[in-house]
Amino acid sequence: MKQPKNVKDISRGDGPLSSVEIRDQIPLPPPFDKLEDEPAIRPLAKDVCEKFVVVDDTIAVGIPKPKTKEEEEKLVNGFLDGLRKCFNAADNWTFLQPLMMSMEHCAKCQTCNEACHIYEESGHNELYRPTFRSEIVRRIYHKYIKKHSTWVHGDIDLNWKTVARLIELAYRCNLCRRCAQTCPIGVDNALLAREIRKVASQEMGIVPREIHDDGSMLQLKVGSSTGMNDIVVKDNIEFIDEDTAERTGIPIKTPWDVEGADILLIHNAGEIMAWPENPGAFATVFQAAGLSWTLSSDHAAYDGINYGVWYDDVQFARVAIKHAQAAARLGVKRIVLGECGHAHKALTVIADKVLTGGLKIPVESAFTVLHEIVKSGKIKFDKSRNDFPVTLHDPCNVVRLMGIVTPQREVIKAVVPEHRFREMAPHGCENYCCGGGSGFAIMSGRNFSDWRHHLTGRRKFRQILEAFQGEEMDKEHPKYVCAPCSNCKGQIRDIIKYYDAWEKAGISYGGLVELMVNAMVDAKPGFIDWEWH
Repeated sequence: MKQPKNVKDISRGDGPLSSVEIRDQIPLPPPFDKLEDEPAIRPLAKDVCEKFVVVDDTIAVGIPKPKTKEEEEKLVNGFLDGLRKCFNAADNWTFLQPLMMSMEHCAKCQTCNEACHIYEESGHNELYRPTFRSEIVRRIYHKYIKKHSTWVHGDIDLNWKTVARLIELAYRCNLCRRCAQTCPIGVDNALLAREIRKVASQEMGIVPREIHDDGSMLQLKVGSSTGMNDIVVKDNIEFIDEDTAERTGIPIKTPWDVEGADILLIHNAGEIMAWPENPGAFATVFQAAGLSWTLSSDHAAYDGINYGVWYDDVQFARVAIKHAQAAARLGVKRIVLGECGHAHKALTVIADKVLTGGLKIPVESAFTVLHEIVKSGKIKFDKSRNDFPVTLHDPCNVVRLMGIVTPQREVIKAVVPEHRFREMAPHGCENYCCGGGSGFAIMSGRNFSDWRHHLTGRRKFRQILEAFQGEEMDKEHPKYVCAPCSNCKGQIRDIIKYYDAWEKAGISYGGLVELMVNAMVDAKPGFIDWEWH
């Protein structure tokens, strides 16, 4: 294994600082326990390494190497200017207090290392320690912004390599905040990684194409990060209604733009395109429970995605305001967020603290609404219809960040036989990220998907396999990973495909609301289509 000796290596040399070999990793549980059988991380092409800044085995951002002294100075000065603004209340009032706390008070105890799935799955590669990039930022801050003693705070050379590699390294973190949860004083290394991304985007115009051009900007321009405008999304939902009704035997019609409805339901539009059974199941359950609800066809309001939470405050605010404005125009009592983790973070954890006046609309998770439906007794369920092993993935932004742990488990208890449910270890607020958080699930340029599966997603796949140990690991005995977050589902779908886990072990996946419809007494049996995935 190649790895840096210390943080000062960030400014030195021309090649990658790190490389992880499969042989350095811990074998997965059976039947995937032979390291020699695992797919290899495809190497980066030589011309790519010559053109772009490379920090390890892959590239997430793709920062071209500067060709002139002026370009080198532009990288350094742009980063410093942006970093200064991060510590200015007028520019960064929303995050200044936790940023200062995390910047000033790290005890360097390294407790966070063991909490990081990337560091653990890399074979303890120094580059992926949560504190590695954080220590670089701290040294830059103390030396070049605060002008403090390098004898006290540590020295670092600030050149174009330091800046470019640090930005690339900010996209080796899922922003899951498990390290912050573990830290005895609450230092948030994920926040520091996110602030590096923000500086790169807002000050320097450096962003991964997938989350900016193909994501955030497309959503603002067209109405959805999937490229669907309001006409297309309505056509898709109409088709989903018809298909769902045929499969369940329950006629449904999704309501649009109903003024004064109790609930404005906002889906992740990725569900509509990739997992249409999810919005179909929501419509079935909401209708059967007699809820007053609607979707909105306002620009961007039918797509709960807000990629700005991952990298850019301005992009975040633009989308969050559109969601709030749509709810205000309809006069709904509350927004309910579908199965999308970062939508929860955007509209509850952050927007709830910054939006005011007529834009401050109550926001609730679908998990609690579904739990209330189960408790009401309005829908009868037959648990025997879900008579197969089920494990539950806890999305970081819903569970660890918001503390919503019990409702989804109570729903599962109502629709799955008790002896069929297997908790992951650990679970709840201590669960591991799926590996697709912070944009990784939609980033696949060059060989990034290989790196993602081998490092960020490997711990989740390990958890899934451990949860199902003791079961018949073959396709004839299907097993269900309940992943109630669109971004998580995309990551779990990809890793199942990467390891061929459906064919080899009968492992499939889906959301929470699909399990509910599959168990509804009034619906035709067999709503879950195992071969679909």
